[in-house]
Amino acid sequence: MRVGIFGGSFNPFHVGHYFVATAALETCRLDKVLLMPCNVSPFKTNDEPWQLSGEDRLAMLRDSVGNDPRFGVTDLELRRGGISYAVDSVAEIKSEYPDDELFFIIGMDSLHGLCHWRDVRRLLTMCDIITVARPGVALPDADELGFDAETGRRLVNGIIQGRLCDISSSEIRSRVANRQEIRYLVPPAVEKRLKAIAQP
Repeated sequence: MRVGIFGGSFNPFHVGHYFVATAALETCRLDKVLLMPCNVSPFKTNDEPWQLSGEDRLAMLRDSVGNDPRFGVTDLELRRGGISYAVDSVAEIKSEYPDDELFFIIGMDSLHGLCHWRDVRRLLTMCDIITVARPGVALPDADELGFDAETGRRLVNGIIQGRLCDISSSEIRSRVANRQEIRYLVPPAVEKRLKAIAQP
C-alpha cells in the first residue's frame, strides 16, 4: 500500500488539515493517510491560553474520520511520550509495515525548515516527502532547501498544490475561548467536543 503519514499537534483538527490530507490522497494516489497527533512538538511552545489534552485531540481525530477507509489514526507518539520526532515515528511505522511505501506529509512552511529536523537524512531513506503548497505561494528552488542537489530536486518534485484555506488551530482555540462561532471551520464532531470542553 501507499500510505501517507500526516503528523501534527491537531490542537484541534480542522478543515484545513482535512484539505491537506485529501490533497495528498488524491494527487499522489495514496491508499490511506494515517493522522498522527504528536505528544510534544519540537517546534511549538505551550504558551497558549489553553491546550487540549492528547486524549481529547486523539478522540477528535477518531470522531472526525469515523469509518472513512481512506484515513486511519495512530496514537504512537502519544504512547511514546516525550518530544515527538518524525524520524522515530516513521521508523516504528516502517517496522510494522515493511512492505508499504511510506510518504510523510508536510506543509510548505515545514519544507523550508526540513533540513534542521532531527536525523532528517535517515528519515528520507524511509519515506518520501509530500509537501502541500497553498495556491499563490511561490515554490522554492531545489538549492534553497539546505540539502544536496539531488535531494533538493527530489523534495521539490514532491510539492503538490492544495486548496486555499486560511484557518489555524490557534484561531479556533481563541474563538472558542471568546465564545465565537466555529461551525464550518472544524468537523461537527470537533465542534461538539470543543464546546463541551469550553463549558464553565
